[in-house]
Amino acid sequence: MADCLFCKIIHGEIPSNKVYEDDKVYAFRDINPQAPVHVLVIPKEHITSVGAAEEADEATLAACLKACAKVAKLENVAETGFRVVSNCGDDACQSVHHLHFHVLGGKKMAENMA
Repeated sequence: MADCLFCKIIHGEIPSNKVYEDDKVYAFRDINPQAPVHVLVIPKEHITSVGAAEEADEATLAACLKACAKVAKLENVAETGFRVVSNCGDDACQSVHHLHFHVLGGKKMAENMA
């Protein structure tokens, strides 16, 4: 999608701090981190959110979740614990309408997520 911020990052039009990449997924550091480790995992295919997952290739969705685990290992939070979050829609504060997973870790997370 031509005007999508994350599509522009995938295509190298906007710089990012890459953490991981494969043929289906791109992962990079969030520019406004909410934890010591805050990496965004995005599919290279434009999918708007988990709410549109029915339209997505199952292999792409699986690749996203596998990449979250790989990022946690690369960032040394797999053993201590990490959180994976995906905001879906405006009321959930999804600011970029391209499916993305936040991998958060490096500190004790709050129990209240609302």
